[in-house]
Amino acid sequence: MKNIVNEDLQKILTINRSHYGRTSFNEDVELLQLKKNDGIEVNIITYGGRITSIKTLDKKGDLDNVVLTLANLELYENENPFFGAIVGRYGNRIANGKFKLDGEKYILAQNNGTNSLHGGVKGFDKVIWDVEEVKESSTFVSLKLSYVSKDMEEGFPGNLKTTVTYTLHTNNSLDVLCEATTDKTTVVNLTQHSYFNLSGDFTKAITDHEVKINADRFVPVNNSLIPNGELQSVDNSPFDFRSSIRVSNALDNDNEQIKIADGFDHCWVLNGAAKGYRSVATAYHSLTGRLMEILTDQPGMQFYTGNFLDGTLRIPTGGVYKKRSGFCFETQHFPDSPNQPQFPSTRLVPGEKYATKTTFKFSVA
Repeated sequence: MKNIVNEDLQKILTINRSHYGRTSFNEDVELLQLKKNDGIEVNIITYGGRITSIKTLDKKGDLDNVVLTLANLELYENENPFFGAIVGRYGNRIANGKFKLDGEKYILAQNNGTNSLHGGVKGFDKVIWDVEEVKESSTFVSLKLSYVSKDMEEGFPGNLKTTVTYTLHTNNSLDVLCEATTDKTTVVNLTQHSYFNLSGDFTKAITDHEVKINADRFVPVNNSLIPNGELQSVDNSPFDFRSSIRVSNALDNDNEQIKIADGFDHCWVLNGAAKGYRSVATAYHSLTGRLMEILTDQPGMQFYTGNFLDGTLRIPTGGVYKKRSGFCFETQHFPDSPNQPQFPSTRLVPGEKYATKTTFKFSVA
């Protein structure tokens, strides 16, 4: 890799840039590594803006990757459950692949049963993002990616100019800033779709992790995982993560919502939305001591326990990804919001700017 930070800076944070591969359409894909010399490395490829690795220290000082990854570009191009990707234009599900906006009906691909999921057949996870800008300083390094989604791409109206900026700080936090503008009224809901396993051993399930989510309510779903329109209290339910709970204890529950999703695949209504950017969740792995904190300005977060991982994808270091090999914390607006006017709006109009920030902060406890 070629180091692109000024040679005279000699800072503890660096960015390295290299060739990752070529797609089946003969498109160049780059790999960019954001690195802190004493303990965190983040690898990002321009295909899907995907995080392919986050290496962090455990309590013994060992550096391990904690996000599910694939061995090469061909596997990322093939069918996979959005490993590490930027998801858009609309993260999560839209019922029956259709919605109305200003009286006009829009038809989307039905790529998840009858629903549209994560932007359609070729969403933001399957496009090449341009490297627009790289910055470095004594306290952070950042990578800005850009992509222009054409009017009616995957059925969504408007030419949408989108940027995603990844910023690694000296405090071991990774910011993900998503921004977009449009020339026609549209809907937007972007999210980062990394799967985490803080043990660093992907042959082991994440059921031994302890999770805390600052949310008094969640979004219950029907049998096709579409919200039923309610915002339900977490009181006296396995969805109450207001105190840290071992995932296995929460899953071991005779609850109809857990049965529907075969685990957790639900959006939590995060407390403090009016405050904007705030701490909303943590995940902790006691054996390694790794702690991840999530901060965001979003109203919701999808907690997904890898219910559909089925052993068909191989772990680069050996073995296969099985059910519960990883979990996702997808900060976002609520699923199916374009069809549920009582939910916070995902509408974006010309002259306005969509902007959302989420932080993944790593430490040892």
